[in-house]
Amino acid sequence: MSSTVLPASGGQTPYAAPGLPMQGPPALPRLTGPAEGWDGQEDSAPGAPDASSAPPNPQGTASWRRRSVTALWSVAHVLTSLFTAIVAIVLVSIAIGGFFSLPAVGVGVLLLTPAIWGAWGLARLERHRIAAFLGIDIGDPPPSSAPPWLRTLGLDQPRLKSLGWAGLHALWGLVSASLLLALAAQAFILASLPLWGWSVPHVWVLWAIPVSTGPLSLGVLCGLGLGLLVLLPAAARGLAGVDVALARWLIGSDPQTQLRAMSQRVQTLTTTRTETLDSVEAERRRIERDLHDGPQQRLVSVAMNLGLARDALDRNPDDPAAARLVRDLLDEAHASSKEAITEMRQVARGIVPPILADRGLDAAVSALADRSPVPVSVSSRLPGGRLEPTVEAIAYFCISEALTNVAKHSGASRATVELGTARGLDGDLLAVTITDDGGGGAVVGAGSGLTGLRQRVAAVDGQVHVHSPVGTGTTVAITLPLSLAGGAR
Repeated sequence: MSSTVLPASGGQTPYAAPGLPMQGPPALPRLTGPAEGWDGQEDSAPGAPDASSAPPNPQGTASWRRRSVTALWSVAHVLTSLFTAIVAIVLVSIAIGGFFSLPAVGVGVLLLTPAIWGAWGLARLERHRIAAFLGIDIGDPPPSSAPPWLRTLGLDQPRLKSLGWAGLHALWGLVSASLLLALAAQAFILASLPLWGWSVPHVWVLWAIPVSTGPLSLGVLCGLGLGLLVLLPAAARGLAGVDVALARWLIGSDPQTQLRAMSQRVQTLTTTRTETLDSVEAERRRIERDLHDGPQQRLVSVAMNLGLARDALDRNPDDPAAARLVRDLLDEAHASSKEAITEMRQVARGIVPPILADRGLDAAVSALADRSPVPVSVSSRLPGGRLEPTVEAIAYFCISEALTNVAKHSGASRATVELGTARGLDGDLLAVTITDDGGGGAVVGAGSGLTGLRQRVAAVDGQVHVHSPVGTGTTVAITLPLSLAGGAR
């Protein structure tokens, strides 16, 4: 290890490392007071700027400018609320007239529906206005789950809430904009009093309090006006905050609602993950048991028969009786190998059926119906193209489990399977319905196989609904997210 050598005389201390040229000392932090052994004076490099002449902090200047610009945009937002409030008043007036005109044939609808859609458009404008002036994204309202005819008439929840927001904004927009305008006008009048106040005997403060225009009062009132100008942006931010709260409540996305939805989503994913792991483990044990009880035993029998045949040939290669024994053993081994192949195919069919992988869900469900001991009719209204393999596999095994339950537990004489699509909040859904005319009474979780079906469906955010009144048959409705192969929706 090398050490630093301090010279006896003044000057720069050389710093050297093995194999490196001498170089000056590294930059040290400036100290505020003298240290031990120093003469109390600081050495500075030639041309170094003095601390007293250092430029102001650019970050602080930029932060002040940013706050100033933000305050001005808040003032602009509140002032433009006057115009949106006037539009809201017109729309709400039309909506009220349409509501009271509903007893007249068609007249009320002709007024109410355009007013609601106008409020919906004004709400969209308000979301963009808040984002432009205040830099706050309040989000879009949740999608509507109402029937299409209600959405067309504007009678669903999001559009009715936008009409309610228009009524509140009509009042608050006028109040907030008028209040800010009055405050700004008073501030400018008071701040400019030294320029013109000497020419009038008195001035009105807040348009109600007369104050004489003496030299002292002019100075005090001018200071009051300047103070009001400084407080104007803070007042604008407070008024704009009410606007944001109303918009977020009625025409935006509520953070608390989103938080509750996310918490419920996390809980659902935790539950479905556990159920999926349990289902996969149960499936693994089933495959292991099927392989152990079926093909493994057949293959052991084949190996034993081939071993006996080899021993018989080794002991008596020319004995006709031994040759017949060897032939019998080979025949038995051949039969066992064919049975093992059949059982292996059955096990493989329980993993991924070849017909499902080759020809799709329609053909695979038709094959299931042909093998079912209960007559099954299949109808399909699926779109063209293959579905995503995961969705196809889950739908196939759900139908297989449902038809197995029909054959084992329902006592039905016939069953139907319907494949189609449905419209959901997040896109198209694959809709599968299995119906039988059996005794009914099926309950999820009662050992009927519906629990495993529900676990399969929940793994991809699907849903299962079972309607099984006693004596009237069972209907199992399954919905899965519909995805076409290749990622198309």
